[in-house]
Amino acid sequence: MTSRLNPQTTPRHQLRAEKVARNKEAALNAFLGKKAEIDDMLARLQTLSDDHFNTDPDAITWGDVGTLEHYASLLKRITDSAFGEGEHAE
Repeated sequence: MTSRLNPQTTPRHQLRAEKVARNKEAALNAFLGKKAEIDDMLARLQTLSDDHFNTDPDAITWGDVGTLEHYASLLKRITDSAFGEGEHAE
């Protein structure tokens, strides 16, 4: 009777499993880093919004409206993508 190696216990399998684990950990760390970036941007935008986008409400012009329209269109692209809406709807 010949003995066969269990592929789940070979050194090669162990190295592959370690590489997969390192890759998963690296992906998680990268994801959490990007999430922190987004959280920071959202907090800054909320603060700016709370301050009327650094605009005196009594001195609003159509230029200010255009600026907010531009910001809104950029954010809509993001939310459409994130929520599968607009051009990203199935």
